[in-house]
Amino acid sequence: MKKISSFFDCGRAVFSLEVFPPKKDGPAGKIYSALRELRELRPDFISVTYGAGGNPADTSTLDMASFVFKELGVTSVAHLTCIASTHADVRRFLAQLRERGIANILALRGDVNPALRRRTDFMNAVDLIRFVREHGDFHLSAACYPEGHAEAASPAEDLRFLLAKTEAGASHLITQLFFDNSVFFDFERRARAVGIKANIEAGIMPVVNAKQITRIISLCGAGVPPALTKIMSRFEHEPDALREAGIDYAAAQIAGLLANGARGIHLYTMNDAAVAREILSRLPDEALARLGRRSG
Repeated sequence: MKKISSFFDCGRAVFSLEVFPPKKDGPAGKIYSALRELRELRPDFISVTYGAGGNPADTSTLDMASFVFKELGVTSVAHLTCIASTHADVRRFLAQLRERGIANILALRGDVNPALRRRTDFMNAVDLIRFVREHGDFHLSAACYPEGHAEAASPAEDLRFLLAKTEAGASHLITQLFFDNSVFFDFERRARAVGIKANIEAGIMPVVNAKQITRIISLCGAGVPPALTKIMSRFEHEPDALREAGIDYAAAQIAGLLANGARGIHLYTMNDAAVAREILSRLPDEALARLGRRSG
């Protein structure tokens, strides 16, 4: 399997997708059907989440990441959180990744969940990154927060912690969602100024469901610019119109990022292949060229 760092050496912008496993009581077939559709978008890699909301993962993360790689022929990235894990838990997960030929990990602390016991083997993502580096030849990615992590005392402290992630071994960063491109470029400038050299990919989430996006924004604290506030307010009770406007907004955001030098786009698909496909179809020729694609 290719390691993520290799995609940033190809002379074009990287394009990747994120999916999440179905709920334990939900149908699994639907996501595998969506994955087959997402493959047609020719992503460089597809990442599979782990333990959203602080819940520990079951084998579905491994199963999906393995399916992406072995059945679809697409490089996969397995998310790994550590807030509720012991050293033995992580060693076991790494062994399972090796068995399945998965070489890429997005290392995360994970969300605090009061219903779950918080372990002390790993206090943060830096601890996890160091541990993984010591226990296998994996490529390590990490998360970053253009508007600062909600628990950081200051933007400067957040950047110091991000620098520690890269010094521990993360060579690729994916941003939390944001809706104002100037926020991304300001963050990238500040990151470089403190010595962060890792490749930074811009994480984009389309606003196509008012209830869903309101919940996500409340969790991550992303700022909502006036243009997007206007869209959400205008189409609050018109789901089809909101979907169309949200797709247009995401396409324009991606086009602007690529036009101004962003090296990668990571699309949070919410397991909706149709939305991802529509976003790509609305990119201008210049943006498609930056992604190494032709229009039509």
